[in-house]
Amino acid sequence: MTTKSKTLLAPLPWTEIFMYWGLSFGSHLYSFYELHRFSKDHEAGLHRQFHLEKGLLRGFKRDLSDFEWSFWTEWAKKSLLWTLAGHGVISRLTCIFYPKLRVLALSIYGFLAASSLLGIKGVGVLLLHLGLVFLVAKLRKPTLSWACNLFLLCTLHIQPLQEIQRSWYAAEEEYYLLLYSVAVCGLRFISFSLENCWCPLNHCGVMQLCWLFSYTFYHPFFYNGPIIMYKDYISQMQKPAGDGGRDESVFRYLVLRSARIILWWCTAEYMIHVMYMHCIQSNETYLEILPPWALGGLALALVQFFYVKYLVLFGLPSMLATLDNLAPPSLPRCVSIMYSFSGMWRHFDKGLYRWLIRYIYVPLGGSRHGVLHKMLSTSLAFGFVCLWHGGHDYLQCWAFMNWLGVLVENGVKAFFGLSFIRSVLEQHFSAAMKRRCFALLSSFSTAMLILSNLVFLGGLHVGRIFWKRVFIQGWSTVAPPMLAFLYCFAQIGLEWNSHPP
Repeated sequence: MTTKSKTLLAPLPWTEIFMYWGLSFGSHLYSFYELHRFSKDHEAGLHRQFHLEKGLLRGFKRDLSDFEWSFWTEWAKKSLLWTLAGHGVISRLTCIFYPKLRVLALSIYGFLAASSLLGIKGVGVLLLHLGLVFLVAKLRKPTLSWACNLFLLCTLHIQPLQEIQRSWYAAEEEYYLLLYSVAVCGLRFISFSLENCWCPLNHCGVMQLCWLFSYTFYHPFFYNGPIIMYKDYISQMQKPAGDGGRDESVFRYLVLRSARIILWWCTAEYMIHVMYMHCIQSNETYLEILPPWALGGLALALVQFFYVKYLVLFGLPSMLATLDNLAPPSLPRCVSIMYSFSGMWRHFDKGLYRWLIRYIYVPLGGSRHGVLHKMLSTSLAFGFVCLWHGGHDYLQCWAFMNWLGVLVENGVKAFFGLSFIRSVLEQHFSAAMKRRCFALLSSFSTAMLILSNLVFLGGLHVGRIFWKRVFIQGWSTVAPPMLAFLYCFAQIGLEWNSHPP
């Protein structure tokens, strides 16, 4: 959870970089092909157990075992695409004809859209949370605000309250939509509370309440993010909306970004048509009999699908927010060029990363007060993320692995930063060789990073079986080639950081 210092890496010969690209790309394709073969060979058994749906492509079935993708896809078809389109239309019309009423119009529209999906009782829960958070924030006591917000988040896991809220809806999916909304709004409430405690804006109480209402019910970010901090939302929404004279550039941006989102959606759908990775990860028998290349393909497919999924889930809201003159966090970076735990947190969900840094890591001391404060700050940041996601046992393991990974990476970095070690390296290693050594070390970090992501995406049983098959049973046959390919991935990641697009 630390800020990254800019490091200049030595360039490598273009032939060597080309080899890394070729091996990385080839290993992805071949491992995906092996996973596809395994999926087709066991399609009948998977269909009997998991009821694969008839695919959109002829001759293929569709794996719907990823709850999050199926959940948001169904809601998009039912209503979310229409309400998001309505937000875009209202934003553009008010920007052209009534720019001073834009924030008010978008706030009212967001509230009405939320009410249409969550119902009066669901929105009532959010308004109750909003009112309580606002009253406590007026006391300007950060500890009290944290206690209030953590209590409200914990109410999501109180069984009697869950049963009451479930009874409000005819379908389980509607209840889960409420859970998503309350959890994401919880981050916004914490942002408002702490910003109000530290440096309140020169607004009267009614105006602050109105801005909190607008911040909470801003429709593109309402259900699933990405996260933007309260102070940024206020400052950006107060900028002039423009005079509508850039219709051509707005239209071009809308068409190009929409095409990219459609391409990402098609990629995600193609993956769950040709590789039944989510069904396979749910069955320990299949995990045990997967051939080594297909096992690697499963790991890559799971993390790549997660990446593409969030390009879609964050891409559409971010596009609409950009049209509203907001500056949303940049979209996730490809996980195949992530070579460290720190980089994964910094570049995948940048909005959540900035949120954790501002509201947990820095206030607790961060790296300014020694190693112990740094360890404590980082552990509490990961602990909060674990609690926010639900606090289940596999999430606790995932959070611990990430905390330990970040600490080990920082420890190794500090070790090689010692003057004695640095002087030895300068004497005996060229700049290019130091980069190769760094990539070699990063391959081990990447292996553990992928393992932690498998625990997060599939549960403890997936992580346990991967650990056993790769590092216990396959320590001499599977682990070495895997680390060699991860070394290539790390070199591509280093090259990407050195020459970003």
